[in-house]
Amino acid sequence: ARPHGRVVLDDGAHNAVARLGKSLLPAGIAEVEGAFDMGDIVSLATKQGLEFARGLAGYGAADLRRLKGLQSSDIEATLGYKYLDEVIHRDDLVLL
Repeated sequence: ARPHGRVVLDDGAHNAVARLGKSLLPAGIAEVEGAFDMGDIVSLATKQGLEFARGLAGYGAADLRRLKGLQSSDIEATLGYKYLDEVIHRDDLVLL
């Protein structure tokens, strides 16, 4: 499936997702590109622009722009609601 946007990860999050099999948390987001909604497929990329995974977004692009760099415990206070702790759960992610 074709992605609707791109989430750029910092080096620590890239390592956690690509090598350690972890879910993506808001703290690891460096940038959010494009317009997408919760449930859309998004591309995950390194800061150098290399796409390495795709997954189902747990939050839309506008929400992720507000959450980037924050801890999961800050989601509800920032947005006023909380669906998930993860931006993309590991079960909803595929490495390329």
